[in-house]
Amino acid sequence: MYKSFYSLAQTPFSKDLRPSDAFPSSDYHGALSALKYLQQSKGIGLITGDPGAGKTFTLRTFKKSLNPSLYHVVYFPLSTGGVMDFYRGLVYGLGEEPKFRKVDLFRQIQQGIERMAGERKITPVFILDEMHMAKDAFLQDIAILFNFQMDSINPFILIMAGLPHLKTRLTLTHHRPLSQRVIAKFEIQPLSREEVAKYIDHHMKIAGAKMPIFTESAIEAIALRSQGYVCHQQTHNQ
Repeated sequence: MYKSFYSLAQTPFSKDLRPSDAFPSSDYHGALSALKYLQQSKGIGLITGDPGAGKTFTLRTFKKSLNPSLYHVVYFPLSTGGVMDFYRGLVYGLGEEPKFRKVDLFRQIQQGIERMAGERKITPVFILDEMHMAKDAFLQDIAILFNFQMDSINPFILIMAGLPHLKTRLTLTHHRPLSQRVIAKFEIQPLSREEVAKYIDHHMKIAGAKMPIFTESAIEAIALRSQGYVCHQQTHNQ
């Protein structure tokens, strides 16, 4: 009913927003630039941000930008199961039937990456979401699992995403082997007061608004209440 009342063509602030319609905030562009650098260089990258900052939408945009004939994307949120489920999920993502022992799963993952990159000329892209939930032993495993030919080559792209304290955890001494291999880092910050106003205007125009609907005081209240974390459509239920 509200759409007809305000003469809107579609629901504003929708979660199924197309990447081409995303609000071009400075941090959104910054995160995509870091991911593009990672795409060119290959290796390990880190994207962090609080809930509502837009991490998942940014990762989804990056995924859609990859040519499927050149890149094979495996997305895995850590909250969907245990550590062994994660390793099996990576094996499944590489098109293999998982074995049972951890050492065999490691071998399957590494061999699957090497075959995909070497024989099929396709770069595997692993997007590991909610990595702030990872246990220390698991983060240490990542450093071992994604080490090829004594760290002389990177036939993969690995993106670790999570809340800001993931970046802090990686500075600890026992995570130095992994931290030293991260070549691209970006922490997505909340929108500024000015960006909140532009964000609202941007999405209302996409929805078909022909005139301003939110008053200045309403926008001010939204900016104050949200603290800049208004990217609900960009978080895909983060």
